Amino acid sequence: MSHVVAFVRKYWITAVLIVGICGGYWGITHAGILDPVLFPTPERIWKAFTDYADVMPLNFASSMSLLVPSLVLGTVIALAFGVLMGMNRRVRDTLYPIVYAISVVPAILLSPFALHLAPTFTAASMFLIVYNTVWATLFATVTGIMTIDKRYLDNAATLCLTGPKKLTKVILPAAMPSILSGFVTSLRSSFLVLVFAEMYSAQYGMGYFVKKNADFGLYDNTWAGFLFMILVLVVVMQIFEKIKNRMLDWTMD
Repeated sequence: MSHVVAFVRKYWITAVLIVGICGGYWGITHAGILDPVLFPTPERIWKAFTDYADVMPLNFASSMSLLVPSLVLGTVIALAFGVLMGMNRRVRDTLYPIVYAISVVPAILLSPFALHLAPTFTAASMFLIVYNTVWATLFATVTGIMTIDKRYLDNAATLCLTGPKKLTKVILPAAMPSILSGFVTSLRSSFLVLVFAEMYSAQYGMGYFVKKNADFGLYDNTWAGFLFMILVLVVVMQIFEKIKNRMLDWTMD
């Protein structure tokens, strides 16, 4: 019961704002102020959602089968290069300009190369998601390691910690707030590029559903898919926030 009370106290203003936004949208659409084609009424959006209620779980499963492996691979790449660059100044000075120059190239511009070089359309889509999401975590890892309090390193030297033990017991835990902050940015951006990546050879997917219906001008379905994607993103971010808070329970709130 105490958890419910704490939840209500924390989010009651948020709930009021959401209700206000929904009520405002209901009033505007029923008053005909906005284009009824682009901005359907909540009743039409709800009908579209119920009509495709059996498809939404398939879209979710398809998107997660593409998104989760891409995020895992992108995180591994980001941590590998981030740790290497963060701990070695010579490597950092050598690679940072190159990495920074590559990171500013939008993933969309690389799609023709990905489609031509990748063995499958799925591999091309995964490449685009990995490419788009790796940079925030990589730069956050470099920054987190570079800004570690020197006292931690002195204590590690006093305890004769070196190699992998120093990395796992001192370096990564100390840099973890920065790393997780970068991963949050990567996670959010991954949903953005998912819409584009699922254009290739997809039969299901949250991004594919939104893009397909938008192309055909079926904006009732587009809004239903869009809101479903937002709901999934909010739930995923809340789960990750719980995990992050547990991992960083030693830091100041």
